[in-house]
Amino acid sequence: MRFLQDRPHPLELAYDLANRMLRPWKRWLRPSSPAEKLFIPLEKVGKGLLFDCRMCGQCTLHLSGMTCPMTCPKELRNGPCGGVRPDGNCEIIPSMRCVWVEAWERAQKMPRYGHHILELVPPLDHRLQGTSAWVNQFSANHNPPAGWEG
Repeated sequence: MRFLQDRPHPLELAYDLANRMLRPWKRWLRPSSPAEKLFIPLEKVGKGLLFDCRMCGQCTLHLSGMTCPMTCPKELRNGPCGGVRPDGNCEIIPSMRCVWVEAWERAQKMPRYGHHILELVPPLDHRLQGTSAWVNQFSANHNPPAGWEG
């Protein structure tokens, strides 16, 4: 799956397509709806395989180079902690490439959303853990991150 992650532009196009396809259905995409019960396992499997998704319920893949910031050992949503090693690896897990170094490199390959990596995203709302990010992004009570067009 790393092959796809390292080529984020096709994933960016797929994200846009999914966003456009789901938009007409957004009134049915509500927390605790039957639609959410369908989306949760689909997201868990699909995004889990592609991005090692942690099901935070507030996906920012399109804002972070199609790299899940929750895979950072410190779960930082707004850039590296300052502990990036000279070789680009993580200060906590030296054998792991820094999530934010990868996010930055991948964002440079994303013509539509790549520039959003410079924007701050809201802190993680732990109450949304295990819920569907798509449903949350379309719900009226969700405060979307910058760049979201739902």
